[in-house]
Amino acid sequence: MTVQPLLNMKIHDVHESDRPRERLIRQGAKSLSNQELIAILLGTGTKRESVLTVANRVLINFEKLHNLKHATLEEITEIKGIGEAKAVLLLAAIELGRRLASRDLEERFTIRSPEDAATFLMQDMTSLQQEHFVCLFLNVKNQVLHKQTIFVGSLNASIVHPREIFREAVKRSAASIICSHNHPSGIPTPSPEDIDVTTRLYEAGKIVGVDLLDHVIIGDHQFISMKEKGYF
Repeated sequence: MTVQPLLNMKIHDVHESDRPRERLIRQGAKSLSNQELIAILLGTGTKRESVLTVANRVLINFEKLHNLKHATLEEITEIKGIGEAKAVLLLAAIELGRRLASRDLEERFTIRSPEDAATFLMQDMTSLQQEHFVCLFLNVKNQVLHKQTIFVGSLNASIVHPREIFREAVKRSAASIICSHNHPSGIPTPSPEDIDVTTRLYEAGKIVGVDLLDHVIIGDHQFISMKEKGYF
């Protein structure tokens, strides 16, 4: 007898003890696969496909699970078997997860090293499809007072204006700043533009009295500290 693959079966055809909801109740959420967790959020499949099949399609569509955190309503509803209501549930769950993770990091997070800065920034920046230039504003104890995206787009000296960054630093009574941007290519090697921008910000910081502690470039789960590399 041929055994039908689980993801192609209707939920009511799966033994009750093996259904995602029942397994979560019995064994806890950590015991479930990504596919099963998404299936619980979706609730139901279609007339022809199980919710597990639709959930698997979500994973295939976004290739990596962390790519889901940047998904839009339009992108999710383009997936066969998912309408607006299910897409909204997924987006709400993704946003809750993002806020919980961000909250854990932001509660009096102290930066003592480039690794600390990268840890703080990596989750949100490692898989972005465009370059984001972000600043961390720190107090005298190197605790994060505020994080702000300064601009989105290709990095060059004409776009990154020191006055915008240091105006915010003064507003926040920051003692120092750490700048960061991502390379969508996944390779964090500094470009000539990165070096030029860093030099300008470092010099401007000396004039204003707000130190540039570092410029961290984020790649694909890796980073480079321009301070450690001796660029300023």
